[in-house]
Amino acid sequence: MRILVAGRSGQLAEALLETSGHEIVALGRPDLDLARPGTVAAAIDAARPDVIVNAAAYTAVDKAETDEAAATAVNAGAGHLAAAASRLGLPFIHVSTDYVFDGQASRPYREDDPVAPLGAYGRSKRAGEVAVLEAMPHAAIVRTAWVFHHGGANFLRTMLRLAETRDEVGVVADQRGAPTYAADLAAALIAMIERMTADGAAAPRGLFHATGSGETTWHGFAAAIFAGAARRGLKVPALKAITTADYPTPARRPAYSVLDCARLEADFGLRLPHWQDAVERCLTRLIGPPHES
Repeated sequence: MRILVAGRSGQLAEALLETSGHEIVALGRPDLDLARPGTVAAAIDAARPDVIVNAAAYTAVDKAETDEAAATAVNAGAGHLAAAASRLGLPFIHVSTDYVFDGQASRPYREDDPVAPLGAYGRSKRAGEVAVLEAMPHAAIVRTAWVFHHGGANFLRTMLRLAETRDEVGVVADQRGAPTYAADLAAALIAMIERMTADGAAAPRGLFHATGSGETTWHGFAAAIFAGAARRGLKVPALKAITTADYPTPARRPAYSVLDCARLEADFGLRLPHWQDAVERCLTRLIGPPHES
């Protein structure tokens, strides 16, 4: 099966390229630019895929606050991919985000909970969801959160980099979410694709949430990273808990980003591994196994 992945340089695209069993064709700008609709149809026609996955996005959350038009052009441009998939009769999965919610919930967000983005990035991603479903009502949309990987720029790699030069690192302890290893998310998407192609119109469609199991804070996430790094012989800094107010950013972050993934498990039989297990596997990939005590 040939899977076209829109988005060539992101963490999820990299993770999908590392999967086996299918031909993955990852395309990005300038060959496939969601803000330029003409490139979308041409790229799809040239690739001749069996399935399309949209992992491309404008993800500069803070920059989007002063560049919302550009963020929306890319993120709402997902509708062009969906329209092309619908025209060709191809299964289509669009990857979205927890940022469509305002973070005020007291329990994990379900797919049918009201959306209320706090900023430009969240609004642009919600516009993408709407554009996809308008172009292709039977598309699958997968919301995820707190993605990390052994490649690319992400929180885990940032913490390891800071550990090399800092004696103390302050990390926000009043935002909760579920860290998601891109490799685990990629495996789940492949399983969804296989089911969608096997079952055709009978396969589940619509909105799904897919994150690592469990939940923590950014501070808890950092603590697990540093503990794992120490077990592998790396020097680690002291970890200080700070508040969101101590670390102001142009874009507001949801205080609570935990997503309820029960529908993914019920419809596809998929449950992503616990985030702590994922951190250990990612560190082993990056650094090596823990040292024997």
